[in-house]
Amino acid sequence: MKIFTIGGSGLVGSRIAELLKDKYTLDDLSLTNGVDITDPTSLDVIRNDKEHEVVLHFAAKADVEGCEKDKPLGEKGPAYIINVGGTQHVVDACKVSHKKILYISTDFVFDGKKDLPYKYTEEDQPDPVNWYAMTKYNGEEVVRNSGLNFAILRIAYPFRADDFAMKKDFVHAIMGRLANNQPITAVTDHIMTPTFIDDIAYAIDAVIANNATGIYHVVGSQSLNPYEAFTLMAEKFGYNKSLISKTTREEFFKGKAPRPFNLSISNDKIKKLGVTMRTFEEGLKEIKL
Repeated sequence: MKIFTIGGSGLVGSRIAELLKDKYTLDDLSLTNGVDITDPTSLDVIRNDKEHEVVLHFAAKADVEGCEKDKPLGEKGPAYIINVGGTQHVVDACKVSHKKILYISTDFVFDGKKDLPYKYTEEDQPDPVNWYAMTKYNGEEVVRNSGLNFAILRIAYPFRADDFAMKKDFVHAIMGRLANNQPITAVTDHIMTPTFIDDIAYAIDAVIANNATGIYHVVGSQSLNPYEAFTLMAEKFGYNKSLISKTTREEFFKGKAPRPFNLSISNDKIKKLGVTMRTFEEGLKEIKL
């Protein structure tokens, strides 16, 4: 099967391409080869194509603070133009050539107010608390209401085994600081569900192979707070745990974009497709220093 990827050269997409290249023909569309999703005419390559069956849409403005700065601009700001307008252009092109779209979204679409230990499922109603999340949820709605064959895959705190030169995931960023004996302040009252990127690839493969549709939470199998996560990393790789100090999200995120508190996410639905999503600790075992 031939698949178009959009934004497939980034932290997540590049690793997925490595893992799936022997099973699918993955042709990436990006700014480097003249495709800009904010310009509908540059998507003629999708519109006029008769060979590719699926479009895997990674491209987004994902910088939470940068997106929040765009909020006063509303629909005229880069975050909305890319995450919503760009997604609409991709959908429009897919409609012409009758392609299935796989849209990569985020756990941030939830408000994080759910009481622990309850986890968010695909049945829960999103309620974004910052502009990044709002534009990604609006992008979801564009896809969901498109009339296309679609799947929306929400991922969370992705990390990979190797250090990606163009952008460090949170695991490699923190380990870099620990390796250099730099102090780290870690939040104790924010819950996240880190996801090993290799497992995202296997989930995408399962969605395509089963022609699955709808919304799936493609996240890891362990939810924890950053302090717990960083401590596990220090223990696993022999770094000095005393470099890690505790703080609250109120203090850490003061003056920054609002964040959801409880991002404990259920992955039960994607497991039903035969996909095993590793825990954070299991993912750390794959890390290459």
